[in-house]
Amino acid sequence: MKSSAVAAAGASLLTNLSPIRAAHVSSDETIRIGLVGCGGRGRGAADQAMNTTGPTKLVAVADAFDDNLQSAINTLKRQHGDKVDVPKERQFVGLDAYSKVMEQECDLVILATPPGFRPLHFEAAINAGKHVFMEKPVAVDAVGVRKVIAANDIAKSKNLAVAVGLQRHHEPIYIETIKRLQDGEIGRIVATRCYWNGDGVWVRPRQDGQTEMEYQMRNWYYFNWLCGDHINEQHIHNLDVINWLMGGYPTVAQGQGGRQVRTGKEYGEIYDHHFVEFTYEKDGDRSVLLSQCRHIPNCWSAVSEYAHGADGWCNIGDGKIFDSKGNLKWEYNRKSEDGKRKNLHDGHQDEHHDLFASLRKGEIPNEGEYGAYSTMTAILGRLATYSGQEIKWTDALNSELCISPVEKYHTFQDTPPILPDADMLYPIPTPGVTKVL
Repeated sequence: MKSSAVAAAGASLLTNLSPIRAAHVSSDETIRIGLVGCGGRGRGAADQAMNTTGPTKLVAVADAFDDNLQSAINTLKRQHGDKVDVPKERQFVGLDAYSKVMEQECDLVILATPPGFRPLHFEAAINAGKHVFMEKPVAVDAVGVRKVIAANDIAKSKNLAVAVGLQRHHEPIYIETIKRLQDGEIGRIVATRCYWNGDGVWVRPRQDGQTEMEYQMRNWYYFNWLCGDHINEQHIHNLDVINWLMGGYPTVAQGQGGRQVRTGKEYGEIYDHHFVEFTYEKDGDRSVLLSQCRHIPNCWSAVSEYAHGADGWCNIGDGKIFDSKGNLKWEYNRKSEDGKRKNLHDGHQDEHHDLFASLRKGEIPNEGEYGAYSTMTAILGRLATYSGQEIKWTDALNSELCISPVEKYHTFQDTPPILPDADMLYPIPTPGVTKVL
């Protein structure tokens, strides 16, 4: 961000000086944004960033695919007009395009590619001196989680802000409900439950002439080196809420899962259901989290979290607390001062309002640690379901097994780490057989 001192020093200094000073400016100074990853979440995050109070400008964009990039620019131009200032020379396409954004004069970068690339891109952004908003999850294996933690330590030393797209931390209904539970509203927490059960997501059919790398990148949700399975990509939100409530992370997990309905080749290698029992231990107390996530149509759907205590229970996302007999004790206020119903779950926008407001006030928020460890929680669950074994947190976190060697990949001619057989079917993890550590 510019100040008169920097302007006088010349534009050549902006790349080095601007990000370090970005949290120490007045609200009338423009925050320049770079976007890496132009899919739906990347476009959404850029839109939400430019909806914040104070001037903002999108100045550089990168994506593996040009059609994604052009679609994002066109959509964002319709939404924000001149705030989108991305000429051809600041549009970058390809697997290495992210590095070009880091060279531009932007103060904050949004990282929204498939999560397998997140550790590499986050490290590059911090090394380049940029503030970061990165989508969840932040990795797909323990090697990546540790890389994110190490880069986050550097971010702190450089006074760089780090925000992670676990937006429930910014929703007032979650904030107040979690505080009440932590203050003892239902007594000691003895058990928790959380769910992300739904129909599943998109499939993009294989096209003539596609390389295997391009096909997998287009269908990144179904390959663990890119996504980490839907327990990692989606269910992380619910697991993160329980970590937040418990004030820590599970010590061990065991579970089961598989592919019962979504078994076709178009679903890559991921499971369609996971059920995991996580154990939390703190100050001599032990509690259990029962976790479900499912991608199967025509079944019971739920995206929610619950806490059970010695003196009652709580539907956390709904902001309701009940006594042990099921009587409603407290409910989050659903109406604003004008009597209209509040939007209770606008966290995707609220997280950007909070981040940009903090920067303009001279504050340096950092969500990197809980973002990394909640990602590790989801990975721990996947390791348990894929192996059928009880997996300890410490063993999982210290694992050297890297399933996403993204540093090796630079073009769509490269060979991804998993390949189909002659029938175009991918190898599926088998409990009792598959090694995960």
